[in-house]
Amino acid sequence: MSNRKVCVVITARPSYSRIKTALKAIEKHPDLELQLVIAGAALLGRYGNAVDYIEQDGFTIAEKVFMVLEGENKTAMAKTTGLGVMELATVFYKLQPDMVVTIADRFETIATSIAAAYQNIPLVHIQGGEVTGNIDEKVRHANTKLADIHLVASQNAKERVLKLGEAENKVYNTGCPSIDIAKTVKENPGLDFDPSQKYGGVGAPIAKGDDYIVVMQHPVTTEYGAAKEDVLKTLEVVHQLNIPTYWFWPNVDAGSDGTSNGIRSFRESVNPQNIRFFKNMEPNDFLRLLTNSKCLVGNSSVGIRECAYLGVPVVNIGTRQHGRDRGANVIDVDYTKEAIQSAIQEQIKTTGIPSSSIYGDGDAGGKIADILATCELSYHKTITY
Repeated sequence: MSNRKVCVVITARPSYSRIKTALKAIEKHPDLELQLVIAGAALLGRYGNAVDYIEQDGFTIAEKVFMVLEGENKTAMAKTTGLGVMELATVFYKLQPDMVVTIADRFETIATSIAAAYQNIPLVHIQGGEVTGNIDEKVRHANTKLADIHLVASQNAKERVLKLGEAENKVYNTGCPSIDIAKTVKENPGLDFDPSQKYGGVGAPIAKGDDYIVVMQHPVTTEYGAAKEDVLKTLEVVHQLNIPTYWFWPNVDAGSDGTSNGIRSFRESVNPQNIRFFKNMEPNDFLRLLTNSKCLVGNSSVGIRECAYLGVPVVNIGTRQHGRDRGANVIDVDYTKEAIQSAIQEQIKTTGIPSSSIYGDGDAGGKIADILATCELSYHKTITY
């Protein structure tokens, strides 16, 4: 028998860290052939050029799909997704994979699912069954209903997928592959690079060895009109606290133009001397930066997943991660400056947070490859309710 062709579609920078160890395991597996497709924001410089890191890690890219429409609003999101369906349908027709893998819940991932499902290609969904706010909540469960194989990251997620009527023998709790990377960082946690020297960035210089915090704040697509106001509140608090800060650019979502505009206008008008801004980092370096920080501030899922495993204190702002399983490392606050400031001041003093394995123990990549090599492949679903 020939090797199973596994087509994995990566559409944004966080998706790469969510799948990197599985990609390596698929490449090494004797019964699998990796077909890697890079699409969407993962190809764009203003969102960190994730494709550069993917190529630096030695992966061969089968296809690149440019599909992001300008606008960073609700209409642009919808049109980007539609264009993605058209382009990815052609890619799958050309590559003829035995299965397609879609990752998590970003808005454009539904394009991968539709393009595969409509062509009777078995669809594998990673990280279904979770609960959040944002458009991701709807997209995630839509991906689940289109998918044939489900590789979830927690036991609660598995139970939710089963409640959606999916067959028990098609749902596997593998843990999250990003925890695999966190495990290697935890075993060797030293900050062995200077972030500014290695990645540049713009803004104030931060001396290696300073105590610092990390900020990663994205717009909430269901609240996109408030994106600029929301990020300005966080900027004002972080500036007033005067703690050295590594601040990361937002994802490409409705409202990201507001978030980006807020950052730029604040940077130009205030010129904060404690903040340095970055677009992206390699996954290992980013987690090493986090594990040596005093806390993470914002609304990224990395605070819920990897930081729980690493024991990094987190100030989670707003509704973007609403309902997601979390460890003892997280304080949740709303978008008020007083609440954000109080939580940061509390978290930077926190020490000794126990590691949580709620999203896995660091062996997901190998599990995923073994499942993909041996699971029964079909595109006909019998749902039990």
